Amino acid sequence: MPGASRGKGKVRYAVVGLGYIAQSAILPAFAHARRNSSLHALVSGDPVKLRALGDQYDVAVRGSYDELEQCLGEVDAVFIATPNSEHADHCVRAANAGVHVLCEKPLAVTEADCDRMMRACADAGVKLMTAYRLHFDPLMLDVLKQIRSGRIGTLRYVSASFSMQAKPDGIRTRPETGGGTLYDLGVYCINAARMVFAAEPVQVFAYAIDGGSARMPGVDQTTAAVLRYDDERVASFVTGFSSADVSSLRIVGSEGDIHMEPAFEYAEPLKYTLTAGETTIKKRGRKRDQFAAELLYFSDCIRQDREPEPSAEEGARDVTIVERLYESARRNESIALRPFAPEPGPERRQAIDRPPVPRQPDLVHADKPHS
Repeated sequence: MPGASRGKGKVRYAVVGLGYIAQSAILPAFAHARRNSSLHALVSGDPVKLRALGDQYDVAVRGSYDELEQCLGEVDAVFIATPNSEHADHCVRAANAGVHVLCEKPLAVTEADCDRMMRACADAGVKLMTAYRLHFDPLMLDVLKQIRSGRIGTLRYVSASFSMQAKPDGIRTRPETGGGTLYDLGVYCINAARMVFAAEPVQVFAYAIDGGSARMPGVDQTTAAVLRYDDERVASFVTGFSSADVSSLRIVGSEGDIHMEPAFEYAEPLKYTLTAGETTIKKRGRKRDQFAAELLYFSDCIRQDREPEPSAEEGARDVTIVERLYESARRNESIALRPFAPEPGPERRQAIDRPPVPRQPDLVHADKPHS
C-alpha cells in the first residue's frame, strides 16, 4: 500500500461520481481537509464534468467508470458518490484494487450488496466507512452527551420528520437508481434513533404512499415508520419527497426532552432546545463543513490503522431496517428483526469543526435535486 497507509503523507483520494453532492460539498471539502487528505483523481461518465472540474480543482488524474481501475492505481482511497444502486460495484472494484473506501449513505440498496462490499474490503484488508457526516458534528455530539449524562432522564421515545420537494426524474426519485424517501432521508432518522438509544430495534412497521401522483412512480413519496426497541422504547418518523422542507428530531425522556431543528442538514447550522423541569437550554451550532470532517477522520483512520466509526456494519444495519420497512409497507404488517449487538456509536472526541464552504460552486451538468 502507498505511504499514506503507514502514517506518512496525505491520503490521496479519487472522488467517484460527480453529481450534485460531489460538486456542492465533497470536492470543496478538500480545501478544509488538507492536513491529511488530497484530491488526486476524478471519475465520471461525463467527459464535460471531468474536463471542467479537473481544471477547476487542478486534478490531473481523470477517467471514466470503465477506466476506474487505472485511476485507482494512483490513489489510496475513494469517496463514492454515485447513485445508490452503483455503490456496491464501485466499492468492490476499489477493494479489489487495494484502495480504502468512504461511501455515501445509504451504503447500498440491499443487505446482499452490503455484505458483498464488506466481504470484499475485509478480504483486501482495506477500510470501509459509511459517510454519516452527523457523527462528527459538534452539536449532534453535544446532544448525545446530554442524553448519556441522564439530563432528560430515562429515554422513552424519539420522533423525527425529514421532508423536501424533490424533483421528479432525479436519482433520488427513480427506483432503478435506488431512489425512495427511506433510502434518501429515512436513513438519517433511523441512524439517529439508533445513536440516541444505543440499541437496535427489534420490530418495525411502515405505511408508504406511492409517488405516482407526484410523478415519482415506483418509489414512495411519503413513508411513516415505527421502530420498536426493548425496554418499552419506540422511535417514529415520517419522510417525504412532496412536502415542505422539514428537518426535525425530538428525543423525549422521563424528565425532559431535546428538540433539534434543523436536525439533519449540512447547509445550515443545527440547533437544539433542551427542556428539563424548570430549566431550558438553547444551543445553536454554526455552519460547518461536515464533509471535510469525514475526510479528516477517515484519513486519520487509514494513517493510524484504526477501524472507522461509523463502520460499514453501521451503514449495513440501516439498510437492513430500510428493507424491512419497505417489506412491512408491502405486506401491511409489522416485521421482526434478527438480533444485532449494538454498535458503539460516535464519541464526543470525534467532533471536528471546520469552516463552511464559502460559496456554492457553479454546477457542471448537475442540478440541485430538490427545490
